[in-house]
Amino acid sequence: MATTRTRGWQGRLVDYLASVSRRPFDEAEHDCALFTSGAVAAMTGVDHAAAWRGTYGSTTEGLRALKAAGHEDHVALVASLYPEVEPAFADAGDIGVVELGNWPLLGIVQGEGVYVVTEKGLGVVSRLLMTRAFRT
Repeated sequence: MATTRTRGWQGRLVDYLASVSRRPFDEAEHDCALFTSGAVAAMTGVDHAAAWRGTYGSTTEGLRALKAAGHEDHVALVASLYPEVEPAFADAGDIGVVELGNWPLLGIVQGEGVYVVTEKGLGVVSRLLMTRAFRT
């Protein structure tokens, strides 16, 4: 169920990234899944996470809800919504999966980097760390 980026998506994506640039990770309100969904919504007008927002208070609760809905985790949910592409072919605005720490993180591809949510706000990691990518 891929979405279509609407005219002017680049500017709206930049505005969205600027609006959350200093917002730190919060496992109930600003995790990697909600961050990437917000970016996709800025580009397309469709928020696939609308039904999930505000429904869980922790990562554990969120993963439990995803499993109850038939998804192994947040990456599986993304895989059910968007076509997968080789990470080398991911374009600006696509969703990248980066393996850091204990969890795979979802981020937004931009040039040679991937925007990810950190404890201090947005961070950028090398796109070479992507293990999967999805066309938005």
